[in-house]
Amino acid sequence: MMKTNKRTPFRAADKPGTSRAAGKPGGFASDFAKDSPVEKRSRRGVDRNISPQQARGPAGSPDEAPLDEVDAKPAPRRRQGVPQTGRANRGNIGRNGKPLIEAKPERLQKALAQAGVGSRREMEEWIAAGKVSVNGVVATIGQSVVPTDKVKIGGRLINIRFTGSSSRPPRVLMYHKPEGEIVSRDDPDGRPSVFAALPRIRGGRWINVGRLDFNTSGLLLFTTSGELANKLMHPSSEMVREYAVRVLGELTLEAHQQLLSGVQLEDGPASFSSLVDAGGEGANRWYRVSLFEGRNREVRRMFEAVGCTVSRLIRVRYGPFSLPPQLKRGRCRELDETEMKLLMREMARAEKLQEA
Repeated sequence: MMKTNKRTPFRAADKPGTSRAAGKPGGFASDFAKDSPVEKRSRRGVDRNISPQQARGPAGSPDEAPLDEVDAKPAPRRRQGVPQTGRANRGNIGRNGKPLIEAKPERLQKALAQAGVGSRREMEEWIAAGKVSVNGVVATIGQSVVPTDKVKIGGRLINIRFTGSSSRPPRVLMYHKPEGEIVSRDDPDGRPSVFAALPRIRGGRWINVGRLDFNTSGLLLFTTSGELANKLMHPSSEMVREYAVRVLGELTLEAHQQLLSGVQLEDGPASFSSLVDAGGEGANRWYRVSLFEGRNREVRRMFEAVGCTVSRLIRVRYGPFSLPPQLKRGRCRELDETEMKLLMREMARAEKLQEA
C-alpha cells in the first residue's frame, strides 16, 4: 500500500497520452492555449529594414483596418498669432497689431522731444555728446529717423513717436517752486530737485518749461510733450514772463530808463518790456517786471548792470497763466481742459504772428 502525505493530496499518475508537460500533445500547454482568451503572437522576428507599409502588407489585406474605421486624432489647436511687443520686434506693426501709419522721416531731436524724453534743445546737446545711437550707430545732429529705427539713449531703447502717431494729448502741470530747489534731475551736490515733488506718470516723463534759479521761486511749468515745451520756451512764441523783484534800495530815474531801453550783458543786449514800481518799506523796494525771453539769471544780471542787487525774485506769470494764490509752495496742479484750450489758442496766436 502506498503511503501518502497528509499535507499533500493524493494525485494519481497521469495516463499515457495525457501528460501535462509543456510542448506535448494534449499536455498542459495545449489545454491552456485552448482555454486562454489571449491570442497567439507571431513567432516571426521583426525586420527593421522594411518600412511600416511593407510590414502591414498589401492594401486591402484582411489584417488591415479601413481608413474610415480608424479614429483620426484631432489636429492640435494652434494659438492665434499675437503681435509681438517691443520696438525691436514690431517692425512695421504697431502695439495693437495694426500696420503703422506711414510717416515721413523726422529729425531725431524732434522725435525724441515728442517721445517726452526732453526738450529739443536738450536732445541736441545729448546727440552732440554722443549719448544717442540709431540702429547701433552713434547719431549726429540733424539726422532723420523713421518709426522702424531703433533709437537708444545710453543703451536704453526709446519708443519714439511721430507727428499724428499718438492720440494722447499733452499734459501740463503748474508748480510753485520754493527757493532752495534745483531744476535738474542730476545734481553733483545732491541738492533737492523739483522733480521729486511731481506726480509720477507712466509711459513718459515731466519736462520743465524753462528754468528758475536755485534761489528763485514762483511759477514753473511742466509738460509731457517735448515739442510743446520747445514751443513754449522759444522766443518766437513770445510768451511773456512776469516777475516780482525785491531790490535793495530804490531805482533812480536813469536806471529805470536804462532797463526799459536796454542794457548790455555778456550774452547780448536785454531789456524789460514793462517795469512798474510796486512799493515797499525801508531799504527794500518791490518792482513788477516783464520780458519775452528767459536767459540764464537774466533778471538778476540786468539789475546788477545798473548797480542794484536783487534780494528776492518770484516768477508770477508765464504766458497766459498766473501763479494761483491758493497754490502753496512745493505744490503742483495740472491744467484742466479749459486751461489747455486757452494755452493752445495762445500758441496758435503766436504762430500766426510769427508767420506774418
